[in-house]
Amino acid sequence: MVKITVNDNGPIRIEGTMTICDATGKEYGLAGRTVISLCRCGLSANKPFCDGSHARQGWQAACPARDLPPQKPKA
Repeated sequence: MVKITVNDNGPIRIEGTMTICDATGKEYGLAGRTVISLCRCGLSANKPFCDGSHARQGWQAACPARDLPPQKPKA
């Protein structure tokens, strides 16, 4: 099971066994990590991974949990 946490004013934290791929399907080498943080602010010099730039730049964005509306039927 993978746990994904969207941190207020910070990154998306992923915990568990995972594979992360770029747009072409090539895997990022995670060197055995089971916890990583993905950039949400767009300021990281190490995208898609977080490098803490959000904190240094004062970036803020809260993301409280909510229910999504039901999926629309596929045509």
